[in-house]
Amino acid sequence: MNLKEVIALITLLDDPDETIYSEVKNRFMVLGTPAIPHLETAWENSFDTIMQNRIEQIIHTIQFESLQKALKTWAKEDQDDLLKGVLLLSRYQYPDLDEQKVHKQLAQIKQDVWLELQDDLTALEKIKIINHILFEVHNFSGNITNYHAPQNSFINNVLENKKGNPLMLSVVYAIICKELSIPVYGINLPQHFVLAYVNDHANLIDVTNKTLSNNILFYINPFSKGLIFHQKDIDQFLKQLNLEADAKYYLPCSNIDIVKRCLNNLIFAYEKLGYLEKVEELKNLENQF
Repeated sequence: MNLKEVIALITLLDDPDETIYSEVKNRFMVLGTPAIPHLETAWENSFDTIMQNRIEQIIHTIQFESLQKALKTWAKEDQDDLLKGVLLLSRYQYPDLDEQKVHKQLAQIKQDVWLELQDDLTALEKIKIINHILFEVHNFSGNITNYHAPQNSFINNVLENKKGNPLMLSVVYAIICKELSIPVYGINLPQHFVLAYVNDHANLIDVTNKTLSNNILFYINPFSKGLIFHQKDIDQFLKQLNLEADAKYYLPCSNIDIVKRCLNNLIFAYEKLGYLEKVEELKNLENQF
């Protein structure tokens, strides 16, 4: 990146001619994320409101386009990494997110669970330990007061505030389980999200082959502090919603499904708040899958 060109472009950002601004903005889009530190410095040293607003718009557009590309790449190449997917979503609201802090917070929870685990424990005993660490030691809980708030869908907020919606609490739970090789996976229920404990010796591909499987030992509801329940409870839940039983409501979903569900939650949250620009941007992110 040519520093002289960047400096020259910055000096044109306060030009009242919208055509010139449009050309400058397009050039910054080509330069991409390496130009952001220089734009931030220019913002800090400027007292011109128009120039500051233009810099903010350019930075946001660069970051948003970068996020679109990153999500598309994740869906194609890294979808097995659920944490990476939800961290990308957090970058929508928090472009300067400290990912290392998130990793450290999750590592601490994992360590606390690992210290309590033993090789001869049953599936149910393992889950009771996870529930104890997550909901009693670390005090995670469902955010009932502000159920639809956007912060419930960003993993960094959930780890910081110890509150979240059913989906993000399940994501934290599932990530911890994956790190400990405990076979727990997401279940994409309508109007809710839970987890399933799969038989330790089962092949996940066999479990998700669109037919109900005996390989699911039980279900877990992280929003209710890890409550254990069974297939008949899902049957009853679907009946209350006047929905037919469908395999997708009983079997593990993909990480792409989880990230899409998170996007839908954010779209709904920002619609309620009247942030229509964010709604449109999030819908564009959804199109990356």
